[in-house]
Formats: sequence, structure tokens, C-alpha cells
Amino acid sequence: MTEHRTERFQSFDGVEIAIHRQGQGRPVVLLHGFLSSARQNWFAPGHVNCLARAGFEVIAPDLRGHGESAAPTDPAAWPQDVLAKDQQALIAHLGLSDYDLVGYSLGARTSVRAVVGGLRPRRLALGGMGESGVMQAGARAAMFEDSIRHGEQAKDPRAGRRIQRMLAEGGLDPLAMLGVLAAFQETTAEQIAAITIPTLVVCGADDRDNGSPDDLAARLPHSQLVMIPGDHIGAAGAAELSEAVVAFLTED
Repeated sequence: MTEHRTERFQSFDGVEIAIHRQGQGRPVVLLHGFLSSARQNWFAPGHVNCLARAGFEVIAPDLRGHGESAAPTDPAAWPQDVLAKDQQALIAHLGLSDYDLVGYSLGARTSVRAVVGGLRPRRLALGGMGESGVMQAGARAAMFEDSIRHGEQAKDPRAGRRIQRMLAEGGLDPLAMLGVLAAFQETTAEQIAAITIPTLVVCGADDRDNGSPDDLAARLPHSQLVMIPGDHIGAAGAAELSEAVVAFLTED
């Protein structure tokens, strides 16, 4: 198993994106959640080691604004679907034609948007995501925006404190995070129904942060649903998450 290595490339508009890689074998691209990073979402809980041991090469970018990637604050750097466009640029940069795509939370939403935009992974896995998180992101985005702008004075002070703590711990620029939210693009029922790639929906049994995973799976023509222990945060770090992904990606 090869060691963790970090590379950088310039996306479609020149913004620098960090890519973390580990393992040898079939490429699998992992996209992390909002206010997180590849290291926090995928490396620290052991998911990368699990996938690498199973014979995959993990390619885990830090999404624009997160981790070791650039965090522009100019609104012009945050057009609609910019995160999905970054993944299209990543796949082109690496010259990948046969790969799998896995996302958690924001990474799952970004994966859906990237597929709607033309990416064609062999298999797709969506973690911590439900129907409303893909189709109606507005309410959750509004909660995040309120918490980022107002902290303890937000409509939900508890959420405000939690989000402010995550910003501080991740060294995240609030203006860049507002850019992420401004770039959200909702997905229609017709667009979801047109995703014919085999898709895993994997979600914590106590996680409804992004709506119903059952309803999302029901809209995808070739999907399977796996529930694992935990809420939205707990399931992200659970060994069962990477175990479910490996089982899905290696099944006949």
C-alpha cells in the first residue's frame, strides 16, 4: 500500500485544488462534507486505509474553500455548480476514464451534480444524503448561512455555536464558506431519474439532516440502500461506512 501523498492542480478557472492520494489499484474519488476536509472526513476515521487495503487507489480532493485547497472570497469564484465543475476538471486533469465516485453530505450532493453535468463513474456512492438534500437544499443552506453570519445570535444559537467552532477548528474562511452555499444548485426529479449508474445510498439510522435516504434511493433507477449506525456526524466516522462502500464497489 503506497503512502499518503498530496498533489495540487489548477481547476478550470485557475483556483488551486489539493488532492490527497493513497493506495494502488482501481481509482475511487472521495468527496468530503461541508466544513470538513479529505483528511478529516476520509483519512482520520480510517476509511482511506480500508479502501486501500481492498485494492483501490484513493483520490480525495479538498473541495474548493476547504482543507489545503484555495479559499477564494471573490463572489466571482463561486458560480453555480462550481464544486461539480472542479470535479470534472479533476477527472480531466488525471485522465481518468474508469473510476468510482463516493461522496458524503456536501460531497454526495456534489457527486450528484457532477454526474448530472456529465461525469460517468462506473459506480456512485452517496453517504449522509436524502431526497431533500439533493432536491431542496435551500432550508439547510439558510441554516448554515445564518450560523456563519451570526454565530450565537443565529436563530438556532446551538447550531451557531457548533458552526463557529467548526470554522475555527478547520481554519475556514467564513466568506469562502458563504461562497460554497451560494453555489448550491438543486437537482430535479427528472435529473435524478436519469442517473442510470449503479448507486449506493448509505446513511446513518438516526440521520435525517438531508431528508429521507429511502426516498432518494427510490428515485434512483439502479440503487441500493444501506443503513448504518449513527447520526449524520457519527455515521461519517463509522467503520460501517467504508465497509458498505467497499462491499458495493467490489460486488459482481
